[in-house]
Amino acid sequence: MPDVRQNIVVVDDDNDMKHAIERLLNAAGFRAATFASAESLLQDGAAASADCLVLDVHLSGLSGFELRRRLQLEGADTPVIFITAYDDPASRTEAETTGAVAYLTKPFPGQALLSAIREALAREIQE
Repeated sequence: MPDVRQNIVVVDDDNDMKHAIERLLNAAGFRAATFASAESLLQDGAAASADCLVLDVHLSGLSGFELRRRLQLEGADTPVIFITAYDDPASRTEAETTGAVAYLTKPFPGQALLSAIREALAREIQE
């Protein structure tokens, strides 16, 4: 369990998945903030205090990839984990190109997400 409650921001337009991830993160000792769209996250400004972002690839409006690029243009270098229900080689390549810590295909085991988040947070400490 983390020593300090790190902020994990989740953007997923699937309410059931979003709430399941929120419960998992809270149970693991993280502070989870969830959003149904990239636009709602940008409007809220919560990305600025995020220690890790969990972004669905296919969102209505801005995609997870577009959100990642926009945040990078604004100077954010927060580690990102992409999640998707629609896996394809192009998405895997784009996730890799953006420097994602992980790319998980739904449904994924909760432990896989927690491991990816811990890896992302460990990378942040090392940098």
